Amino acid sequence: MTRRPPTRRRRRRPTRRQQRQQAQLTAWLLGAAAAVALVIPAVNWLLTHWWLLVVLAVASALVGAVLLHRRRQRARWEQTRRQGLRYALPRLDALHHREFEYAIRDLMRRDGCTDARQIGGAGDNAADVLATDPLGRKWVIQCKHRRNGAGGSSVGTPDLQRVNGTARQLYGADVVLVVTNGLFSTRCAPLARQLRMHLADRHLLADWAAGSRPLWDLLPQIPPPGRPSPPT
Repeated sequence: MTRRPPTRRRRRRPTRRQQRQQAQLTAWLLGAAAAVALVIPAVNWLLTHWWLLVVLAVASALVGAVLLHRRRQRARWEQTRRQGLRYALPRLDALHHREFEYAIRDLMRRDGCTDARQIGGAGDNAADVLATDPLGRKWVIQCKHRRNGAGGSSVGTPDLQRVNGTARQLYGADVVLVVTNGLFSTRCAPLARQLRMHLADRHLLADWAAGSRPLWDLLPQIPPPGRPSPPT
């Protein structure tokens, strides 16, 4: 009997996925070879011109030092400006109500509340200024500006009730304050004690804005850190 010649196995053609992988590997190898071809001459050039690296390092250090100096200088100027900030009542009376909110913010910053910010406007939830004092107490301040100062309408109890409804619940206030360049109605002080709020009328505002003592040194019975605000 004659034997049949063994059948040859057909080679399987590589799949498309394998072809893509091979192409990617080839491209990666070519890219690596090109990178090496470029890096070696660059390294040799830098080794020959090493002094350029020294010049670049010195220049970078000088630029960084200048920028740091300017930043510190601006911080010192800003601190000096805040520490010297003073307002007289006529100037506060002449402000727009939004400018009055910014003035209160700046006074809080002057006294060390570095995060003080003005948030008054649409949707402010009855808060105009938020701040954290150096002892960690969170302040929520409602500002009521009167164009005619003491001659304007008195701040009434509805204004106290509005800020009381949001200050602690929404903002986590430790100190809730209503400040005005005008006056409060006679019913505000009893309500403020009941609601554990603080009031700063025209006279107290004058002492604070024109002096150098922080507001928490002028208001009675400010709570210690971590405790709720006691009655005024």
